[in-house]
Amino acid sequence: MNAIFTIIALLVAIAACGWVFRIAGQKFTQNRPYFRDMTFGVAFGYAFAAFALVALIWAYLQAQSSDPLVANKYFFFGKAVEGFLIFAVAAWLFRLLGRAVGTAGTRKLFRSMPLTASFGVLIIILYAIVAIFAGVIAPYGQEEILGAANVVPGGDPALGGNPEFPLGTDQIGRDILSRLIYGAQNTVGIAFATTLLAFFIGGSLGFLAATLGGWLDQLLSRVVDALMAIPSLIFALLLMTIASVWSNQVGIPLTYFMILIIAVIDATRVFRLARAVGSSIVVMDYIEAAKLRGEGLTYLIFREILPNATAPLLAEFGLRFCFVFLTIASLSFLGVGIQPPLADWGTMVRDLGQFINFAAFAPQVAVTPLLAAGAIALLTVAVNFVVDWMLHKSSGLKE
Repeated sequence: MNAIFTIIALLVAIAACGWVFRIAGQKFTQNRPYFRDMTFGVAFGYAFAAFALVALIWAYLQAQSSDPLVANKYFFFGKAVEGFLIFAVAAWLFRLLGRAVGTAGTRKLFRSMPLTASFGVLIIILYAIVAIFAGVIAPYGQEEILGAANVVPGGDPALGGNPEFPLGTDQIGRDILSRLIYGAQNTVGIAFATTLLAFFIGGSLGFLAATLGGWLDQLLSRVVDALMAIPSLIFALLLMTIASVWSNQVGIPLTYFMILIIAVIDATRVFRLARAVGSSIVVMDYIEAAKLRGEGLTYLIFREILPNATAPLLAEFGLRFCFVFLTIASLSFLGVGIQPPLADWGTMVRDLGQFINFAAFAPQVAVTPLLAAGAIALLTVAVNFVVDWMLHKSSGLKE
């Protein structure tokens, strides 16, 4: 009850500050239109934003406290604020660089790019570099057992760390930093390949159904409806459980089955979009003209329909990649996704969960299992920022 009364009192105080702010603005600006027409809700928003900013600054200062108990309590918040500031500055510098370097087209693109999209593009490029050059960047191999198991992260020998392993080692002595780097190659690479396969299957069938119509359209649509009626994660778990038995019998790695299963499940969503977009295009006059010229089905799909459906499909590709990426991480966390000895972020979150026990007295150690989860979240946010910008550009809306 005390917490409820505290929250109510705080909201009343913020409301009072907002009312005073509006009245003071009207008085000191001789009742200028901005303050004269300002509603109480807007004034409350300003007061609430000011309170939130003060609270953020106070919490960050607590994270820098000389008292270890206080600093540990706000450790994760302090690191989150520092990370936000670092990424914001990096995105701003990256956008400045893009406006000054490159072709005329890329410079024009960066000039119209918001800071969020710049952040997303920067993160995607960094992930791509790490994934492609993981073998060069990682200090050790993803399967290499170094002999020192359960080395505590942080590199502090007093806490059981080792400077040679800044993020420590896992239960069997593999370097966590190396596996985190290789996780970008495996998790992101497999998600990208799965999304491409899903778009090839769903896009091809969707355009085919939209172009031909008739019984083929009805058959494909009803099959897709049946598949979409089943929750995707539960369906994937069921199929992966069956595939885990088959993979041992036929000698095919379970990862290949996972790629195919997720691609087919997500292809149903792509099919719906491709069919809807294709259906609105096939009734256009230039499609009828192409048919009268005697153009074949391949020409109609790849030369007429696909170029006019690129914008929504590209936006859907980004969103679908996020869903596939999270699905793979979820399956790996549950033990049926990417299989050892391949490094995977979902598996790392599960295996390193015991380090959370250090959060009370050594948060720099407890942050280790959050690195893999943070890598998943960061890429998801970055891709969504880019997709949001692409949708805004394709819609024709202006700022």
